Parts: sequence; structure tokens; C-alpha cells
Amino acid sequence: MARGFKTLISTVLICVLMAVGPALAAPMKILALGTSLTQGYGLPPGTEFTTQLQAALKRTGFDVSLINAGVSGDTSAGGLARLDWSLADHPDAVILELGSNDMLRGIAPSETESNLRAILDKLKAAHIAVLLTGMHAQRNLGAEYVRQFDAIYPRLARDYNVLFYPFILDGVALNPKLNQADGMHPNPAGVKVIVSRILPYVQKLVLQAKTGH
Repeated sequence: MARGFKTLISTVLICVLMAVGPALAAPMKILALGTSLTQGYGLPPGTEFTTQLQAALKRTGFDVSLINAGVSGDTSAGGLARLDWSLADHPDAVILELGSNDMLRGIAPSETESNLRAILDKLKAAHIAVLLTGMHAQRNLGAEYVRQFDAIYPRLARDYNVLFYPFILDGVALNPKLNQADGMHPNPAGVKVIVSRILPYVQKLVLQAKTGH
């Protein structure tokens, strides 16, 4: 009888392991919450930021699934409004790319910062690792606006102690060879540059999400 009980227990354990195994082996999920820069405005399918970044991560040994939660034209207020819905997939980490459309619309930097703080508060409460990507204001908006807007992201990164990539368009902005005809959105080659530069930060994000610090 004891032998039969042991056999039963072994069978149950094997079934449990078979059921749990795929979940344990599932790739880490990273939610990219952002604007058209994340969504892939004007780009051929398969060349957008999330697709190129996921491929780059896998080439370097990181089994990660990127969730594209980019919405063209979205503001920080829009990102906050859809945050709970965006988190329904239970991501392990978030790349936060919002604020550029606030700047283009001339929204008060204080309002943008308030919305981003609300997003970061929710992510912190949910214990989700974050990589915050910064944006620079266009210089024709005036020195005071530029000063206030550009200060938002370093301050948030410091206050929330999150990983920080200072400028999402680093190496791409104002380069006609790396942008579409509108001069604002990167072309596939531009996205490749963004991915190559941000990749080490995303790798750190993955490790942080795995270890909890």
C-alpha cells in the first residue's frame, strides 16, 4: 500500500511539473508603454521599436517578449488613463516612453510630470521594474519651457530610483538619413540605432526584474 501511495505521489508531481514547466520557461514580458515612437508610426511591419528590440535581446541571450503598447499621438494623460488596461498582461517590467506629445502640444511641464508620477506610483506599488526614457523639448518653445520640460525626466528617475535612458532619440534626432520625411519619426535604420543604444539599459532592466533589485 505504501508503495502504491508513493507511485501515486510521483505521478501527481510529474503532472504538476508538466503543467507548470511551460509557465516557468515562458519568456519575461516587457510592456513598452509609449507614443508613436513605440507604436511604429509610418514603419513597415517588423521594423518597429518593439520588434527590433525583442530580436536584439534574443540575439544576446535574453528570452524576452515585448508588448507594444504604443499609441500614436498619445499624451502622458492618455498613458495614465490606459495604464490599468495595459497592465492586464501582467508584464514583468515596463519601458515608459511618454511626454513627447505633451511637449508638441505645449502642455504645461508640471502637468506632464504629474501624470508621469502617477504612472510611476502605480508601477512602484505593483513592484514592476521600470526603464524611463527621456525626451528633450524643441528649442523653439522658449528657454523657460525647455528648462522646465527637460528637467522632468532626470528628476523622476532620481525620485523613483528607476533605470533611466536620458533621450529616446539619441543619435537619431535631426538626422535626415535616420528619419522619415516628417523629420520627427525614425525610419527603420533610425529605429536600429535607437535599439542598439538603448539595448544595454534594457538588459539591465531584465536583470533587475529577475532579481528584484
